[in-house]
Amino acid sequence: QGVVDLKATEDDGKHLIEHEHIQQEEANKKKKKFLGSIKYKVEYDFVTSNLVVTIIECKDLAAMDIGGTSDPYVKIYLLPDKKRKQETKIHRKTLNPVFNETFKFLIPYGDVMGKTLIFAVYDFDRFSKHDEIGEVRLPICNIDLATVEIATKELQSIAGDGHYLGDICFSLRYVPNTGKLTIIILEAKNLKKMDVGGLSDPYVKMALMQNGKRIRKKKTTIKKCNLNPYYNESFTFDLPFEYIQSVSLLITVVDYDRVGGNEPIGEVELGCMARGAELRHWSDMLATPRRPIAKWHTLKEIKNTRSGLDFFRKRAALTKALSMEASDATKSAMSSLKKTKSVDESGRSRFSVSSGSSSLADIREQPGTNLGSQGSEIEMGSLQRES
Repeated sequence: QGVVDLKATEDDGKHLIEHEHIQQEEANKKKKKFLGSIKYKVEYDFVTSNLVVTIIECKDLAAMDIGGTSDPYVKIYLLPDKKRKQETKIHRKTLNPVFNETFKFLIPYGDVMGKTLIFAVYDFDRFSKHDEIGEVRLPICNIDLATVEIATKELQSIAGDGHYLGDICFSLRYVPNTGKLTIIILEAKNLKKMDVGGLSDPYVKMALMQNGKRIRKKKTTIKKCNLNPYYNESFTFDLPFEYIQSVSLLITVVDYDRVGGNEPIGEVELGCMARGAELRHWSDMLATPRRPIAKWHTLKEIKNTRSGLDFFRKRAALTKALSMEASDATKSAMSSLKKTKSVDESGRSRFSVSSGSSSLADIREQPGTNLGSQGSEIEMGSLQRES
């Protein structure tokens, strides 16, 4: 009892990796619209400092024209600068174009690792705006530039460059014997600008999720005025092996704001129920226990619009508003009491209020006293200050 089968752990991880493509194919069949795929080759010429990209072909593209075909071409560019966009030739009336066109981007090796390569497939239209078919976003830091990478990726809906939120790099390490999950938040790059000055104050939140509920949480330090923060901070969660397949790890990059409330920039969720790069990272961690596995991930939009951050921000605004109302009510009530005291001193009142002798409760209990709505407002104000 209490002994973890390491061989079984490795087998589980390898099993997830081997069946990832099968799961993706089954999910694609269930999707309402399959956009197609693109095959490409990427390599780096260290002599000339050129990133060399070859668009090989596309397959099973979505039909955008009335006749059930498309006139596809591919735009290739780098984020975040987008200074130089390049395009393939247009192929008429086909859903399976073969391009075999090569493009070069002159960029130093020290800068290339912070870029994201975009393949955006469009349908050409002579008389109107070209239709978007789909795109692939490829962080260069996920590519081994010492080798030539040839791969095929499924096209995703084009979100637009304004929705690019940035990338984050972190490592995962799991030790089944002790049930320790260690996350090292290394760095983030090209984060979305959230502040008026064109910068952000980012920090990273980590949460273990189970059935949509947060069971554990941790966070990094705040990096002021930085869109490319470097953290290198380590965190450990207690996660028994029997729960490894029922939980997920939610990593959220948040912009700290002292006044207006913190704003989430983007998130990444990993676990056995994830897909794509997130599932692959989790599977690699399980397949190699006790060894840290580091990968880059592109941030995604926050799924839950009514997040906890929004709740606390709204609650803070409500508290402030109620405090102001309570303050106004207190001033109004004190003014009324001063008038009552003045009337009493001239002999025309049934009761008097001497400083420090009577409370509001005493006043309300005396016969003939009617504070009306002001009395209830005073009680609300006092309750607000107590809370």
